[in-house]
Amino acid sequence: MNEKNSLQAFQAKYLPQLEEQMLNKLETYASHKVLKEAMQYSVEAGGKRIRPLLVLLVCQAGGRPIEQNALQVAGSLEFMHTYSLIHDDLPEMDNDDLRRGKPTNHKVFGQDIAVLAGDALLTESLGWLTETTLLPETKVALINALAKAAGANGMVAGQAGDILGEKQKLTLEQLIKVHQNKTGRLLEYACFAGGILANGTSRACAILADFGAKFGLAFQIYDDILDVTATTAELGKAVHKDQDHNKNTYPLILGLDKAKIALITLVSELESKLEELASEGFETSLLRQLLDYFKIRK
Repeated sequence: MNEKNSLQAFQAKYLPQLEEQMLNKLETYASHKVLKEAMQYSVEAGGKRIRPLLVLLVCQAGGRPIEQNALQVAGSLEFMHTYSLIHDDLPEMDNDDLRRGKPTNHKVFGQDIAVLAGDALLTESLGWLTETTLLPETKVALINALAKAAGANGMVAGQAGDILGEKQKLTLEQLIKVHQNKTGRLLEYACFAGGILANGTSRACAILADFGAKFGLAFQIYDDILDVTATTAELGKAVHKDQDHNKNTYPLILGLDKAKIALITLVSELESKLEELASEGFETSLLRQLLDYFKIRK
């Protein structure tokens, strides 16, 4: 099977190209040896690469070949995501010792360098977009959308809500708002960016943004479920920390069974969104395969 009908083949072809782009960028960008090593450490730690993968999948679904610009847009998003993980793991935030099966950045390089490594990845994630050969108006649209998705009304707002929420019991509506920002906004951007690269219509880009937002919420519910049901070895990070830290989660508020039902419902809504996207001329078979990530629905 080739990348036209196999998600696995698509990943095997393009994710190594993405990794090469990101590591080459870090090699030329960071001149300070220790800072570069800290940045490389977290980027090279791997992970699912869901966010950049969505950029590339949507781009191809819209009929645009995966080339240098698409890889740079995807890589810049993964830089932004990696910065957030480094900062999330700090003692002042989630205080995690493991990330992707390896010691967290601050455990290896110290808190001070970890903060700076995150700062550098954040800055370069936006700077890298300016170095594409896309049209100026496209660059501005992407930079503006990524800054909004990651900033004070997006991911960072969600992180603030998550931290402050540890001191109180949130309602389901409040929890959804937190995770729409913390997790959903970067995934929403990923789909929107792919639509922009594919020259999608305004309606297609709106459908994609909605798909990304719903995908983000499903992603968070699934993560909450795994924190209850999976092992540290399976996830590559500590489990049961949400309960230990008094975090508001979907299983805590809904119960595990109802959290699973909420996930199944969201996956059904995502499938409906892909039907709408197909009506706009997008080839959605690989995006449908991506929904198999949420294995709990089977």
